[in-house]
Amino acid sequence: MDWIQVMGIVAGICTTAAFLPQVIKTWKTKSAEDLSLGMFLLFVIGILLWLSYGIILEDIPLILANSLTLILASTLLYFKIRY
Repeated sequence: MDWIQVMGIVAGICTTAAFLPQVIKTWKTKSAEDLSLGMFLLFVIGILLWLSYGIILEDIPLILANSLTLILASTLLYFKIRY
């Protein structure tokens, strides 16, 4: 593994982990009132495209980061629709 892949993995960890506090807060409070539905719809579409791009390139950091981000963002989107 070269330094470019390590950099990609660290970047993916940082950007994916940034969603955890919001997911946890929304889950605990059962409130997604302050989340923008339009923003999360657009964001999830963008993450799906990034994931597809990573799969086409067979780029492991892109695939891992965007898979996890898609799960977290989709969870928030679900909470927004449900709550």
